Amino acid sequence: MSIEFETDTHLARTDVPPESSTDIRTPIALPPAPLADRLRARIEETVRLQQNWTKDEIRSRHDESRLARLRESQKWIRDAWRKRAHRFANGSDISPQDIRPTFIEVKTTEHHDLFRLGRFTWSLPYSRGYGRRLRFLVIDEFNGALMGILGLQSAPIDFTPRDRNISYPEGRKVELVNQTMDIFTLGAIPPYNNLLAGKLIVYAAASQEVYQAYKSRYDGQETQMEHNVIPSHLVMLTTTSAFGRSSIYNRVTYSKSSNRDSRTVAMPLGYTKGFGNFHLDSLYPDLKHFLFQQGSLVSPGFGSGPKPVWQNITRTLRMLNVNRSGLKHGIQREAWYIPLAKNAWEYLNGEVDTPNYYDTSFSELADWWKNRWLLPRSERVTDWQDWRKESLLQSITIENNLHDD
Repeated sequence: MSIEFETDTHLARTDVPPESSTDIRTPIALPPAPLADRLRARIEETVRLQQNWTKDEIRSRHDESRLARLRESQKWIRDAWRKRAHRFANGSDISPQDIRPTFIEVKTTEHHDLFRLGRFTWSLPYSRGYGRRLRFLVIDEFNGALMGILGLQSAPIDFTPRDRNISYPEGRKVELVNQTMDIFTLGAIPPYNNLLAGKLIVYAAASQEVYQAYKSRYDGQETQMEHNVIPSHLVMLTTTSAFGRSSIYNRVTYSKSSNRDSRTVAMPLGYTKGFGNFHLDSLYPDLKHFLFQQGSLVSPGFGSGPKPVWQNITRTLRMLNVNRSGLKHGIQREAWYIPLAKNAWEYLNGEVDTPNYYDTSFSELADWWKNRWLLPRSERVTDWQDWRKESLLQSITIENNLHDD
């Protein structure tokens, strides 16, 4: 299936796979060799082989993880599709001139189902995000169909492409980073992806509705780890591409006729250094069992901190005395940022106390997208007209498997 673009920085930022569904409380038969020795040998062999992987082999590794998540969720997918299929479009259901995008925060069961179904169509494994989270849908009011999804999560405390642009005031880094968020998933759903709706979701991320939703959700709330109340300002979003360079964020600009708000919506931050752990995903069930035996497993949930999978893998490498250089997979991912405030960098540097927000609504940005991207595209490309939504169901269905997560 052709996808215009997708990003999932829960995977892409540190290449952390979602939690395995293996129940660590269930006894499993261990091989004759001690589990620690077996894990050490398998990790070292995987790291050795990984150094010569091609991009196709890397994609294949991601696909293995994606298929595993799909197998775990087949019953849910079939049940949800029966209830929500009418919210996905055939090409014949779309009239480019009549498309009317609307931006909705995920709050209801139907919203949750649509977000999850849409996310399963990605070529990357499903992830739920972590920490503070906001999720959104973009719906075509003309036919009620899902156009795309946007997911935000707590930003990583350490992120070199962002941090090299900031001189954090002493003792305020955590507070200020917590006033940014990470885009953990962003993309368009077929057939809207072929009409450049991926760029519409980027515009959605830059809308005033996003920082307003953050303030509404988190105003006055304590942080889970340090029990501090931080300002409910959201001034910047950051993200990385799934593989190498990104196209979806490129050339996403906006201008009002008055020139009061002319800007580049998304701007590059450079590239990551190529560290992560997706290449160790297949070892994770055994790794979890090893840590559980040692009483050292970090489980997801309140108080455990972000990225429990990353914590568990790095902890295992340390306990097994395996060189952490094995976490370097070498894929340098392009990093981007979307400022929600005109003075976002000054705010993060502690130079100003109040963010000066862009006051552009989603409807204004969607109108710009329609004229700048959608209508010209619809005149050049016509293959979206033949799309059938049954193809989407086929892409996320694995026959004869009714296991659920």
